[in-house]
Amino acid sequence: MNSPSFPTTRMRRLRQNPALRKLVQETRLDPHDFILPLFVRGGKELRTPIGSMPGHFQLSLDEFSREIEAISSLGLGGVLLFGIPGKKDATGSESYREDGIVQQAVRAAKCVNPEMLVITDVCFCEYTDHGHCGAIVERNEHYEVDNDATLKLLGKQAVSHAEAGADVIAPSGMMDGMIQAIRGSLDQMGFQHLAIMSYAAKYASAFYGPFREAAESTPQFGDRRGYQMDPAANVDQALREVALDLAEGADLIMVKPALAYLDVIRNVRVEFPGVPLAAYNVSGEYSMVKAAAAQGWIDERATALEMLLAMKRAGASILISYWAKDVANWVE
Repeated sequence: MNSPSFPTTRMRRLRQNPALRKLVQETRLDPHDFILPLFVRGGKELRTPIGSMPGHFQLSLDEFSREIEAISSLGLGGVLLFGIPGKKDATGSESYREDGIVQQAVRAAKCVNPEMLVITDVCFCEYTDHGHCGAIVERNEHYEVDNDATLKLLGKQAVSHAEAGADVIAPSGMMDGMIQAIRGSLDQMGFQHLAIMSYAAKYASAFYGPFREAAESTPQFGDRRGYQMDPAANVDQALREVALDLAEGADLIMVKPALAYLDVIRNVRVEFPGVPLAAYNVSGEYSMVKAAAAQGWIDERATALEMLLAMKRAGASILISYWAKDVANWVE
């Protein structure tokens, strides 16, 4: 049966005024959907601006505690923690110390607000002196990340975060078998209840540039294309990555970056409809809007909200974004 056409059907009827548009709106942004990334380092009274990410800072623990207190009333879904250690070495040993910077930050956050959802990034790029996401081995006169040796270290780091009080562990290194290794380590130490959010489809992206300044994690040689996904890879590869991580025990899935990978987000949502899906609105996506807005070329609020709506519309149920605090003030 054919639908009536113009003039019987007029799509503009539902766009007549703001109240009607809001009534029929299908995609909404809610502060509870948002996770705010935060960068923590040692020292005192440090709120060091991140030059390429206006509005964001490297925070000492005292300033971090003040930040947690300030955002506790915004209704955000939680925070995602990245640590900048006092010293680095070849295996990133500071990442799994009981008194490591992230471990201290987890305890500080829980002291300020026990109900705050604290997610910890589990990786090594911030902690290694070479800037790669795991232990390095030399093969055929070239250095590369040793996948299986890194798995053992990831388990140690995840357990240390769990012991500090983290609510969710988020491994981001794109090591094969990382979810199985972390799940096994957590379960062995009595943390069967702890959820894992996997960076399951993480691409070797040019959009990560500002983050590397924020986390002081620039590789000292080569790049990360040997373990992060190729942007030219078909979506089928991303779906396979997600399926493998779910089979190994992941509870939540992430696609990173978001803006240039809306097709991946959509396909993951269709293929895995019941799985909580996060999209990471990464630093480059944030910074390029900030830069253009500073020149007066675009409206930051309108552009950011449109981008975030696109990610939600594509199928993401969780948005990790540097605009999280702004969104809490922008949306009703």
